[in-house]
Amino acid sequence: MRFIFEQIRVGGDRNFGYLLGDREAGVGVLIDPSYTPETVVERARAQGLRITHILNTHGHADHANGNEGAKALTGALVAGGPGHPGPTDLTLKDGDRVPFGAYSLRVWHVPGHYHDHLAFLVEGEGAGFTGDLLFVGKVGGTQTEADGRTEWDSLQRLLREWPPHTTLWPGHDYGARPSSTIEWERCYNPFLLCPDVEAFLKAKGEWAGFKANHGLR
Repeated sequence: MRFIFEQIRVGGDRNFGYLLGDREAGVGVLIDPSYTPETVVERARAQGLRITHILNTHGHADHANGNEGAKALTGALVAGGPGHPGPTDLTLKDGDRVPFGAYSLRVWHVPGHYHDHLAFLVEGEGAGFTGDLLFVGKVGGTQTEADGRTEWDSLQRLLREWPPHTTLWPGHDYGARPSSTIEWERCYNPFLLCPDVEAFLKAKGEWAGFKANHGLR
């Protein structure tokens, strides 16, 4: 199989890192290698890939703290969204594309959980990486009502623009399983079932109590 994809547990709070590559071209990219970048880089070496980019879905430390280590091991460019708080070599904007061999990641700027938040879609392969915007059955936390409204807009945008069959690969293992699809989340995620932003904000405000009452993590 030419397209290489690995979801890798990297430590932290059930964090996921990702390795994507083109086997024939021998190149690949990392997404959020965070706490144990050496583990992700070792997988790249085992697959025979030269890493060209280290991509962050957003600049929170639990997603970006492996950048320096991953760069030291690979020499790859570190890339983040507009206003990323850490040192980066490349700022990605909405609509940009990051190539790796015959494949490319298209970039969506989807703020809300954090101002620089990005989502990535592997064009032609139906694999989407949502960081802390969208989890399996849940959504990312927000600090203010304004952030919550922004997050709602970002979520609605992905629901409109990503194909229903797109597989979703989040930044943390917070759900009942480690991945999902746009269609499944549209049908069953309680936050995406909200009819409008006001209901969405109300659901977010009640989420801690709901989790406690239903034994959810």
